[in-house]
Amino acid sequence: MADRTPLVVVGDALLDRDLNGSADRLAPDAPVPVVSGCAERVRPGGAALAAYLAARDGRDVTLITGVGDDPASRELRRMLEPWLTLVPLPLTGELPEKTRVVAQDRPVVRLDRGGGRTRAATEEARAVLRAAPAVLVSDYGRGAADALREALADRPPLVWDPHPRGGPPVPGTRLVTPAEKEAYGFAPRDGAAGRGLRAAADSAAALVRDWRAAAVAVTLGARGALLSYGEHPLLVPAPAAHHGDSCGAGDRFAATAAGLLADGALVGEAVEGAVGAATAFVAAGGAAAVPRTDSRTAAPPPDADDPHALAARVRAAHGTVVAAGGCFDLLHAGHVGLLQAARRLGDCLVVCVNSDASVSRRKGDGRPVNPLADRVRVLRALACVDAVAVFDEDTPERLLADLRPDVWVKGGDYAGADLPEAALLQEWGGQAVLLPYLDGRSSTALLERAAEGAR
Repeated sequence: MADRTPLVVVGDALLDRDLNGSADRLAPDAPVPVVSGCAERVRPGGAALAAYLAARDGRDVTLITGVGDDPASRELRRMLEPWLTLVPLPLTGELPEKTRVVAQDRPVVRLDRGGGRTRAATEEARAVLRAAPAVLVSDYGRGAADALREALADRPPLVWDPHPRGGPPVPGTRLVTPAEKEAYGFAPRDGAAGRGLRAAADSAAALVRDWRAAAVAVTLGARGALLSYGEHPLLVPAPAAHHGDSCGAGDRFAATAAGLLADGALVGEAVEGAVGAATAFVAAGGAAAVPRTDSRTAAPPPDADDPHALAARVRAAHGTVVAAGGCFDLLHAGHVGLLQAARRLGDCLVVCVNSDASVSRRKGDGRPVNPLADRVRVLRALACVDAVAVFDEDTPERLLADLRPDVWVKGGDYAGADLPEAALLQEWGGQAVLLPYLDGRSSTALLERAAEGAR
């Protein structure tokens, strides 16, 4: 898209292969699974995956990386050329390849070959960096970042995604994104021992000081990310817990964070967006579900707040889409309990909320007390809510027909009443269910008590 800031990615490219098959027996000569019916899928890996994902987001991307004339390098060039500008660095040896054997969506073994390393920088690469409006370093420890360290130090990158075999980020980097295990390994020895949020926070704070970075975001997998500026860390939880294939999630995180920062987002906003994008990436199947390079249509970036895109991703991963609806004018404990219970029924929760006009027609003059923007913001702040959708009609049938949830949840105060949505859900095999409210909680009752107290 024309309004997105161009991005330069510096780092080590890999060629990734997946051999996907099925395993239902062990080999007769060794206690290892026999994987049969394998289909091969080849895709960019390492820094090339981060650059490719950013290009698929609709961004103008330049990748500076080591490539040679070996078969793997030629294959990678062929895949990337339609999507981005490649600035090659001289490579010693063959481009590294990673091959995963996957059975029933679970990796069985990984085979690595090719030990190529970037040999030196070039003047072309230095010139590109001098002119770059935004830079992401995706350092897989194979020499590209080290070869260009001096040029990177002159204009520190927005994001540096480190690797245990690589060097430290250059001072002044705006955001460094180690994984949890990497952060423990990178942190100075006076950092906290053990594991958990305390150790992650201590490691992040120590790395901010040691690396002289503006901020460090430790990625925590399904738990989200911990953002530190040196003290008082911010935990950014994942919008949903997905335990699928996480391969490539770090590249998705780094590419999203760099793009958002390039477009003017604050660091906290960029980390929040990156957590949402990485969560959606895993939900959709991880690196194994990355669009093929011969698919010519660029996809928009994953948007954790888009209810229709979220529902489509969860369905594509064979998950369960849950929806719940209401006015949520004064959010109270009954609402929260209902939404928490609804979220436990599936893999994502979309809340369908009445517009201001719809609430007014249903509840009468003086309602809603809180305008739509405020109600949506409060709902999105709940950890159990993955996305919010708004409808203007008196009932949400039209919205539900678009979302097609597997489960539609209503509060127990509808017991005994006719649910017009129930028949609609049956059209696509969905189910409407009632969940109990906490006794005595309602927005109307709260308003009445508040009015009495004001008199």
